[in-house]
Amino acid sequence: MHARIAGFALLALLECLIFGTAAVAEPRADAEAALPPETAAAVQRSIDRGLAFLRSAQDSDGGWGSDFGPAVAAIAAQAFVQDRAHGPTSPVVRRALAYIQKFEQTDGGIYERQKNLANYQTSVVLMFLASLDDPDQRARIARSQAFLGKLQYDDAESIDRDHSWFGGAGYNETKRPDLSNTQMMLEALHQSGLSPDDPVYQRALVFVSRSQMNGKTNDRAFAKGASDGGFIYSPNDPGESKASPQAPEATGPLRSYGSMTYAGFKSLLYCDVSRDDERIKAAYEWIRQNYELDKNPGMPGKQAAEGLYYYYHVFARALYAWGDPVVIDARGTPHNWRIDLAKKVISLQRPDGSWINERDRWLEGDSKYVTALTIQTLQTVIR
Repeated sequence: MHARIAGFALLALLECLIFGTAAVAEPRADAEAALPPETAAAVQRSIDRGLAFLRSAQDSDGGWGSDFGPAVAAIAAQAFVQDRAHGPTSPVVRRALAYIQKFEQTDGGIYERQKNLANYQTSVVLMFLASLDDPDQRARIARSQAFLGKLQYDDAESIDRDHSWFGGAGYNETKRPDLSNTQMMLEALHQSGLSPDDPVYQRALVFVSRSQMNGKTNDRAFAKGASDGGFIYSPNDPGESKASPQAPEATGPLRSYGSMTYAGFKSLLYCDVSRDDERIKAAYEWIRQNYELDKNPGMPGKQAAEGLYYYYHVFARALYAWGDPVVIDARGTPHNWRIDLAKKVISLQRPDGSWINERDRWLEGDSKYVTALTIQTLQTVIR
């Protein structure tokens, strides 16, 4: 085992010598880098406890709280669909499906109109519907895909390619776009099988690329001279980062941070950007420089604990999409990201099987939402 670790470190060193310090270390699949059976068993036990909590928390109407419309219900239901002991025909899923379908709108979206979260809600519902693998849902899936495409800012809204909004998606058809909503849309289209050749991906790629702090590939003024390769919340002029002070007198470059960097990284992959592309290499170098699970890296002070479970989720989805089981950090230390993430997340589970973030922001004070999202994170770990 030590010889293999040394081999990974040597590989990283050789690549840096040959290609420079920004080279992407690409360790390949290895039997010893896979999730050990005992860790996989611990993950499944944790999932089982989380699902037991969600079963007990499901409302009689099939949802998990009316405050979030179909969103939390879809995330929770997909967790049950993806579990070997439940699946798409289990009673808990069928009740959830009946509840979610009540929110279907005539425009093809599936959302609650009062919340103004049409993109977010339709995206998570689309992921759930796709997970059912049910021919009866194909027409509904196609309508939802088309609806999300309509929400994307492009020429149809008189937003041309030079506009900072181009290719992005916001909470609905009138809200300004951001990377979080855009990556949710792309995740949903990816999970639901929309071809990567669809123009929606290429339009989104413009917006995603402009969210990266990389002056070589980003034409926005705020990115001039930037080179860290991480991502911010939005390229809307003059750029916005949840990790940077919002005061008018704030100076210095916008700060990249973990949740948006992993979200941007996987979005580039979903848009079929090659591994040797400058944007991919720069983003992966940021990941190597900031490999961290105790906090959301890049967020300052106490804010580093905010949005932590969202961060864990995009961390898992991005590295799963990347495909390599090991990340070699900037110090040359190899990390099996699945093992690291599994141990961290399991350590945070509460006695009743749930998860919650005491630093409540972005809905992470809701145990049903956080538990459902975290179960899907663990399911990605053992996939």
